Amino acid sequence: MNNIYELLIESGMWRSVLSGLLVTLKISALSVLFGTILGAGICWLRMSRFKVLSRVSGFYIAVLRGMPVLMLLMMMYYVVFARTNLEADIIAVITFSLNSSAYFAELIRSALMASDKGQVEAARTLGFSRIQAFFLVTLPQAVDIAKPVYESTVVNLIQWTSVVGYVTITDLARVINTASSRTMQPVIMICVGMLLYLGVAYLVKAIFYFAGIRKMKKLKGAEK
Repeated sequence: MNNIYELLIESGMWRSVLSGLLVTLKISALSVLFGTILGAGICWLRMSRFKVLSRVSGFYIAVLRGMPVLMLLMMMYYVVFARTNLEADIIAVITFSLNSSAYFAELIRSALMASDKGQVEAARTLGFSRIQAFFLVTLPQAVDIAKPVYESTVVNLIQWTSVVGYVTITDLARVINTASSRTMQPVIMICVGMLLYLGVAYLVKAIFYFAGIRKMKKLKGAEK
């Protein structure tokens, strides 16, 4: 305990660790947001009646899901945006948004296909428009179906961001690596890093858990 206190508190290392953690959280949150939006668009193209759009989006998904995220990040940083003035963390957000969008697209498509078509037909019979049936019947079902896998994908995305140090970004993983070398206490620093990543993962799980409880309370309130 004394070693941990000296390494993190007395030396001021906790400031660097906190700064790296905030960078990781920022990149992760923005990538989840933009990746989900882009993934929804790719899903719409994938389910399009036009074969060209469906095949192009399918190719996009296959390429990004098959490409290691580190290779994609390095290509975006050292090749695609090499001559631009974009900051490294913005390039990282673009990279992880593209990568995660492929996973989110397939996740959304699977959830939509698994929803009960009978309820949609019943809604249409009652006079609902196609758009109303989608947003009031299909989408809520798809959200419930996709939620467990979506949660896991978000946690995986946070873990993937640990490679951004390769493009000069001082995230949590890079701070831990640097601190391990400087303090000559790799075991302690790595354990601290692992605990922080674990804490972020359970924070995500807690958010989804309480969101589910809140939804259940709203449904019970509506039934009363």
